[in-house]
Amino acid sequence: MTTLADRPNTALVVIDMQVGVVESALNRTEVVANIAGLVERAREQAVPVVWVQHSSDELVQGAANWQYIAELRRREGEALVQKLYGDSFEATDLEEVLAAAGVGRLVVTGAQTDACVRSTLHGAFVRGYDVTLVGDAHTTEDLSEWGAPPPEQVIAHTNLYWQYQRAPGRSAEVVEAASVRLA
Repeated sequence: MTTLADRPNTALVVIDMQVGVVESALNRTEVVANIAGLVERAREQAVPVVWVQHSSDELVQGAANWQYIAELRRREGEALVQKLYGDSFEATDLEEVLAAAGVGRLVVTGAQTDACVRSTLHGAFVRGYDVTLVGDAHTTEDLSEWGAPPPEQVIAHTNLYWQYQRAPGRSAEVVEAASVRLA
């Protein structure tokens, strides 16, 4: 259904599962396990896995907290997209990586739900991609001291509103990890 012509393939996108991003994330263990399972399934099915890694004043490139968590390891040949903004497409080579692989559908996982995950979902959708959010494979930390809802509500709300996104020629859905269709 994607509006991107000649792009029948799917990619699994893993956003910012970095030490400093998920050290105090809600349900970290379960989310990491779900992502790890999806990564293995994608590899078994020859579905591209695209790793996204954020840099900022708090996540300085090369620092310990900037590294991907030990439980999730990129294999040689899997794309790594470096970013500076919430939307993984903004000022990166993500579009070129996906185009080269013929990808028109993204399965999105990672952190943080209310920042980079949400920005990337919308960025992909407006660029013509079909987008599946894995409802139990994204997370965030508690930012309520700055006025955000508790993380449980942030995740639940994101899952709720994403399943109702609609646009001509594109689809959006929320699926639990065990039910994700990759290939």
